[in-house]
Amino acid sequence: MDSVYEGETWPEIVKAATEKRRELVLQGPAVETRMSSAGGLSSAVYSLTLLNYLEVSQCPSLTRVHEDIRNLTNLQSLILCRNKLLSVPRVDALQALKVLDLSVNQLESLPEGLSGLKELTTLNLSCNRLETLPEGLSQCPRLSTLNVSKNRLLGLPADLCSERLELLSTLLASDNCIQELSGEVHRLHALKTLDLSNNQLSEIPPSLSDCSKLKEINFKGDTQQCLHQTRYLRGRARTGPEGGADGPRNTDKNKKKGQKKSRAPEDVARMLVRVLHVSSAPPALTVTVSPEVKEVRPYLVCCLVRGLNLKPGNALKRFLMAQTKLHEDICGKRTTATIATHDVRLLKGPLTYGVKPPTQLKITALGRKEMTAVELIRHLQLEAEEMRKQKKRQNVTGLHKYLQLLDGKALYPCLTDAEGRVVSFPPSPTIGKTTAELFVEVTSASSLQTCKDVMDALILKMCELNKFTAEHPSSELTVQQVRTVDPDGGLKVVYPSKTDLCDCPGVTVLW
Repeated sequence: MDSVYEGETWPEIVKAATEKRRELVLQGPAVETRMSSAGGLSSAVYSLTLLNYLEVSQCPSLTRVHEDIRNLTNLQSLILCRNKLLSVPRVDALQALKVLDLSVNQLESLPEGLSGLKELTTLNLSCNRLETLPEGLSQCPRLSTLNVSKNRLLGLPADLCSERLELLSTLLASDNCIQELSGEVHRLHALKTLDLSNNQLSEIPPSLSDCSKLKEINFKGDTQQCLHQTRYLRGRARTGPEGGADGPRNTDKNKKKGQKKSRAPEDVARMLVRVLHVSSAPPALTVTVSPEVKEVRPYLVCCLVRGLNLKPGNALKRFLMAQTKLHEDICGKRTTATIATHDVRLLKGPLTYGVKPPTQLKITALGRKEMTAVELIRHLQLEAEEMRKQKKRQNVTGLHKYLQLLDGKALYPCLTDAEGRVVSFPPSPTIGKTTAELFVEVTSASSLQTCKDVMDALILKMCELNKFTAEHPSSELTVQQVRTVDPDGGLKVVYPSKTDLCDCPGVTVLW
């Protein structure tokens, strides 16, 4: 091993080794100063074989990682973003790896052995200098999100459009030099989001319309022909391939009556969600997204929900428990996405989603006095450590795991109201038994589709908890669209759109 790595004792590494921790985050100015002096990452980190989460980020002095990274065979998440990496060693020894983030570096080639990562679900290679991607990604059967935006790619590997990638739902490849999209793209049956904006595409393969789950496509910045084809594909997605939302129309009236009669019992058992459009709704909250969140936690979707009855029995407790379960599962213990629910009566719009330094971010969390984010996190971390010791666990869980990701961050994401008051920063629930209308937000650092998937799951859970059915039409759940806009008023996203809430089993959406 190179001598520049030897003899280093970093307090974070010593603490992780002593306490047998499973997570380690190294980032920020203090770490960068040490790394610059040492000439690289301390060799001691490669002896922490219990780690399942390792993040080394925002360290411009980090230009390479030693091959001893192969020793960390329990790693499930390896985050090496916002450094100046020129190369990364082989990674195929990391057989448990699920998330690999090499974004915002200076990579011109990828580590060998990527195709051997059978558990890999998320691969982020954005903002590098890649001109090609290696063949073999189709051998990562669990891959669901691939981000190669802002590179120098001339094309995508042929085997990327493979039926073996049956879980690939998000493909982000904007701001490259891609000239052609393979006609085999229809083999990606799970594809929901495709972004090829700002490339050099001259046309879109017609087979893209066969991707039945496709919700978001972006070819902005490509040729005019691509824009026309995009409009056609969007229209085809709305109306169905034969001109109707449900396919070919049946002209046999007797058959129609028979179908209607046979579906009636099923429809009665289905839960109802009525969507209230922004244009037809009373004045609603709007959310302005500041440019600064792009570097911290850029994705956000919001909506208003009415009709959720939290008064009877333990309804409120059941709802909060359901929200916690979503945080543990689909939200990856808040590391993938975070849900927040608020009583609309307590909000003063318009709202702003932005960032604040932790020393300036003042919060009044549930059951606590007003304090800064630094003070709140310190209290929560002490609580987490005490709980971990009481339960004799190696790791903290839930909210406290999310807080570990904030360690060393210069700016924290938060939602503020018209008076500049922070209304959303974990943990800060504001709902109670008397809440009649909820403002719901989902944020993520992964993708916009992640936010939408989590919001879909939450609304489905609301339906299940309240048992909204056609037998009780007056108690249907009403979801009002909320727009998020940029500082100039340009639309970023509206939720729900026509393509949302489509994969909620047992739910009928009334538009």
